Amino acid sequence: MRRSAHRRPHRTAGRQPGQLPGRATAAPYVALGDSYTSGPKIPRQSGTPVGCDRSDHNYPALVARQLGVPAADFRDVSCSGATITALTAPQKTPNGTNPAQLAALSTRTRLVTLGIGGNDIGFGSTVTKCVTMGAMYRATGSGRLFSDDAPCEKQYVDGGTDEVRQKIQATGRRLSAALAEIERRAPKARVYVVGYPSILPAGGKGCGRELPLAPGDASYLHDKGEQLNTMLHEQAEAAGATYIDTYSPSVGHDACSAQKTRWIEPLQPSSPAAAVHPNAHGEQGMADAVLRTIAP
Repeated sequence: MRRSAHRRPHRTAGRQPGQLPGRATAAPYVALGDSYTSGPKIPRQSGTPVGCDRSDHNYPALVARQLGVPAADFRDVSCSGATITALTAPQKTPNGTNPAQLAALSTRTRLVTLGIGGNDIGFGSTVTKCVTMGAMYRATGSGRLFSDDAPCEKQYVDGGTDEVRQKIQATGRRLSAALAEIERRAPKARVYVVGYPSILPAGGKGCGRELPLAPGDASYLHDKGEQLNTMLHEQAEAAGATYIDTYSPSVGHDACSAQKTRWIEPLQPSSPAAAVHPNAHGEQGMADAVLRTIAP
């Protein structure tokens, strides 16, 4: 998302929007979210259950260390594969069950970050399907097997109905309810909704073998990522929370960029990280975006 972080005062806060007057007010800190928050395969993996794939170098851990949050006052309950449902209900993983994430909140909580929504719209499976079709598109030559340059988009758009857009809208309604529940459980906390970084180059361009996509599908996926971030921004604003833009600083650091500069790993990761997920550089970049907003 290209817009900068919008700051609006939390309904229960009496200080300047987006600001923490002192490190003490950052604790206790609770981090909620999915795999873009937890940091699968980034060393060192820690926490329980093991199936949540949390890294001690994910952005919540980096933020907590920078703010000087004591270990006893830092709870990272993010989990790979989490949807908004996992905020209020236990989530089964391949290796253990993660309790409902909001159970970590209390009236003592002073800082909450939330990064979620991608799994609710099935973004990972959409990318996988589009990449598979893109590889076929490239292998067979543009028009031999497909009638246009966006074969995957046609799987999701029927006439004027866009299945992914509908999922984004439905996710927005669920997120609205979740943010209200966060405020109910942690009324004194500053709440920050963390957006998603750029996966594909700006302009929706494809990128060869890193993420083989038909040209029109690259643009389609890029647009869906922006729509998801727009929804997160709007819901944060409506709830009186603060949206954190990780897209803008990630431009030029997508999965198609050079190995030394990328924040997102391609299908075949060259750094310890899950495919099409942030690597250590990406988690640091996201942490920097969070810190610029909450402690300018």
